[in-house]
Amino acid sequence: MLLIFILLILPGSDIPTVDFFEIIYFDKWVHIGLFAVLTILWGYPFLKSKLLPVTTIVFVAVIAIVYGIIMEFVQKYFAASRSFDITDIFADSAGAVIGILVLIKIRKHLIKG
Repeated sequence: MLLIFILLILPGSDIPTVDFFEIIYFDKWVHIGLFAVLTILWGYPFLKSKLLPVTTIVFVAVIAIVYGIIMEFVQKYFAASRSFDITDIFADSAGAVIGILVLIKIRKHLIKG
């Protein structure tokens, strides 16, 4: 969580720009990856219980998405040369959904074992 905070408040001028990265929307892939990992890390401790409802895992993802939304407002109001970007919120949400899917897959594996 702290790493994501630091990365998202870095001044825009400190982030290198490469035309190729703009073409492949590298920034959005980074958001997806960061929030997938965040959701997995937050949800993994709950997987120890075999009676864990999937709703708990979904709740963890919702908290991750809310964190992503809050960080967009932090970028808008408190970070130098950064701005609010709704597509970053969509990327954060996609990452959280990927995290949910990974957690559900891990959960099914743990229940079988």
